[in-house]
Amino acid sequence: MPGEPPPLTPDCGSCAGLCCVALPFAKSADFAASKPAGTPCTHLAADFRCEIHEHLRPSGWTGCTVFDCHGAGQHLTQHTFGGRDWRTEPALRAPMFRAFPVLLHLHELLRYLTEAAERAPKSLHEDTEAARARVAALTTSTPDALAAVDVAAERARANPALTRVSEAVRATLPGPRPDHRGAALLGARLRGADLRAASLRGALLIGADLRGADLRGADVTGADFRGADLRGADVRGALFLLPGQLKAARTDLATRLSPAGA
Repeated sequence: MPGEPPPLTPDCGSCAGLCCVALPFAKSADFAASKPAGTPCTHLAADFRCEIHEHLRPSGWTGCTVFDCHGAGQHLTQHTFGGRDWRTEPALRAPMFRAFPVLLHLHELLRYLTEAAERAPKSLHEDTEAARARVAALTTSTPDALAAVDVAAERARANPALTRVSEAVRATLPGPRPDHRGAALLGARLRGADLRAASLRGALLIGADLRGADLRGADVTGADFRGADLRGADVRGALFLLPGQLKAARTDLATRLSPAGA
């Protein structure tokens, strides 16, 4: 059905290893080596699997363990290119590698909009659903059309709907609702902080101590939680929290999460 979203969770077995080829890596704390876009990672096996998947973190490839394509990889491989791949058909390398980063961003945006449509109050549902349907339709584009999509413009177009839903949902929640949008909170001492219904959109929380903090209903769109300590924290109901953000942080069995699918 037109406008219906594609699956938004990764299925690596149905992908042609696109994240390991199309995207560039820069040697850093997240990646043990650098590689340019369009060059296969040296650890990519013939079956498009990672040869060191079970040893990524100790081998210095933490960035790979937190990466999430939101289903863009298998969608591009199986639907956009009909199950064909760049190894058996080298002519597909350029169009696949051009389209993948764009589809990756669209799938992430679609994930946000899908959640927004589910959580929007009745007064905002129609506009939010329209924004979601527009991005869902873009994901069905041809390779050339995908490569031509202006991702920044699409994000700007969707952002008002996401912001309105965030504000409406958080306005109904108890809590101080502090505004930390874009804040530089690297290494911040926020242990036990009351961040209920806060705006943490784009906040840099790298290495922050958030042990036991209350982030229920907080908007964490794009917040950087790399190395943040979320042990014992309560993130139930957090808005736009992606799996990769949790994987990048330190959690434990006392970290309170929303039930799957909630």
